[in-house]
Amino acid sequence: MVFHLIQGKKSSSSHRSQIDIIANILQVAVEGAKKTHIMYGCNLSFGQLQTYLDLLLDRGLLETISETGGAGNSAFFQTTTRGQSFLHVYQDLRGLLTA
Repeated sequence: MVFHLIQGKKSSSSHRSQIDIIANILQVAVEGAKKTHIMYGCNLSFGQLQTYLDLLLDRGLLETISETGGAGNSAFFQTTTRGQSFLHVYQDLRGLLTA
């Protein structure tokens, strides 16, 4: 699956390419977001989300920010500078394809 994520192929059960899903996750997490917010904001199952989060964390496009206090520790995910660069390039390419 990771090989397909890197290649940007469309998954057979979706109208979005895997690159589109990655960009969507990075966009949702620009200001920081919890896993549930990303999952619902990107319309992904928990399993799909975990696969993408693992990839994006491994590639340095997302980072985990821990928030202490309250009833326990909550993890936020935030788009890194590298992830924001990815988003800019992605948006430029989409602009070229739709122009």
